[in-house]
Amino acid sequence: MGEFDVIRHFFQRPPRRKDVVTGSGDDCALLRVPADALLAVSTDTLVSGIHFFADMDPVRLGHKALAVNLSDLAAMGAEPRWVSLALTLPQIDEAWLAGFAQGFLELADFFHVDLIGGDMTRGPLSITVSIKGVVPEQGAMHRNGAKPGDAIWVTGELGGAALALQHQFGQVMLPSEALPSLLERLEQPTPRVVAGMALRGVASSGLDLSDGLASDLGHILRASGVGAQIELDRLPLPQALLAQPDALRWQLALAGGDDYELCFTVPEAQRGVLATALANAGVNISEIGRIVAGAPQIEWLYRGEPVSLVLNGWDHFKEST
Repeated sequence: MGEFDVIRHFFQRPPRRKDVVTGSGDDCALLRVPADALLAVSTDTLVSGIHFFADMDPVRLGHKALAVNLSDLAAMGAEPRWVSLALTLPQIDEAWLAGFAQGFLELADFFHVDLIGGDMTRGPLSITVSIKGVVPEQGAMHRNGAKPGDAIWVTGELGGAALALQHQFGQVMLPSEALPSLLERLEQPTPRVVAGMALRGVASSGLDLSDGLASDLGHILRASGVGAQIELDRLPLPQALLAQPDALRWQLALAGGDDYELCFTVPEAQRGVLATALANAGVNISEIGRIVAGAPQIEWLYRGEPVSLVLNGWDHFKEST
């Protein structure tokens, strides 16, 4: 199969959304954007051997490639609508392409997202996804809105994906009953799109956790000009991570990355509406700390007492952060 055969066979479909005037198959996609909304756009690249193992199940890889981009829209409270996909492939492997397309398009259909175009080239395996959505002009969550007194919340659990990765590297041995759910967190994360949209007008700031709480929360603190206190004993952690030594537990929960949960701040005046707003979001939330006045840094507390942590975060161009 050639490049255009692959596109037609695996990825080209008639538009499913009425706001797609022209989808894939032309030089550009043409889209109708609501007059009272802002266009939200995010792009991520996944590279074989850096972001995923070369032998990863292609169905799960297709899912994850789209999920990590949907997570960015969720962090802004945006509704996903359209996506484009660029694949760089070392060769045409029809079985791999069929699996990848299945995982990608099933998740796209779940969130009513249309694949509207992209590109395909030959080279080392990499995947670039650009997701587009809309958000009301006054409804987007930003990183610069946190104020002293706001509570800090997260969705779901932290550290499970990083623990699964440590298992795959042979650094830890996990019990067989715990492994499937942890591998799912790593390879098929659930983007918190519904929760993000529900937080419009409730959260004062927010983002998604891709590089770990310690690093990502720092973005909110710097943008907002505030500090934070985090209570380690209130972090929502999977049972298998609670069983690990303290140093490894905090490293993976706070700096392991690949959580794709939401971290957000909520003013005290909005506390009463938070549970109602997220009642149908399908995810648990946990209050883990508070925003404080001062320098943009995090104070770690355990059972109310300050503790000192040395965390190694991920950076593409440094060995550690």
